[in-house]
Amino acid sequence: MIQRRYEERPYCYGKIEIVFPLGGDGLRHTPESCMPCVCKTQCLRDAMQTADGISVREEVVDRAYHGGTMRFFERWLRKKTLYHWKRSLR
Repeated sequence: MIQRRYEERPYCYGKIEIVFPLGGDGLRHTPESCMPCVCKTQCLRDAMQTADGISVREEVVDRAYHGGTMRFFERWLRKKTLYHWKRSLR
């Protein structure tokens, strides 16, 4: 029965700018409208596997580097890995 619910996906399913938009504070937040949705967790997971989701991961790496919690070589390695992931999606 749960699988059946996932088959009936809403129009916004997996669209990162809808299910995990950038807030006014510069951070990403799940909107209140997504909270009652039964497939919100899988939706966000699927959204993060897209090229746009990888861009969100790059934002996190850049924010950590500029905040001083990540060194140059760690940033370089993570950005390189994300770049290859994004290229594999094309």
